[in-house]
Amino acid sequence: MDLRQEFEAAATASKTLPSKPDNETLLQLYSLYKQGNEGDVNGEAPSNPFDFVAKAKYNAWEELKGKSKEAAMQEYIQLVNKLQGK
Repeated sequence: MDLRQEFEAAATASKTLPSKPDNETLLQLYSLYKQGNEGDVNGEAPSNPFDFVAKAKYNAWEELKGKSKEAAMQEYIQLVNKLQGK
C-alpha cells in the first residue's frame, strides 16, 4: 500500500475511533489532513472575530506551513494509529 492509500485509509479510520479525541488532537488531525491533502494554507484567515472554531482550524493549519505533504501524511497516519491503539 502506498502512502496516499495509507493516508486515505487513516482518514476513513479516523471517523470510527473508539473515543472522541480532545479538541487539541482534533485540531492536529484537521491540520495534518489539510496539509497532507492541499499543502500550505491558502486563502485568507477567517474574518469573523467570533468564529473561534474556524480561526483555530486556520491557525493550526498555518502552523504546518512548509511541512511537505508526505511528512504530513505520515504524521497523520501515525496519529490515527495511536488513537486507535495500534
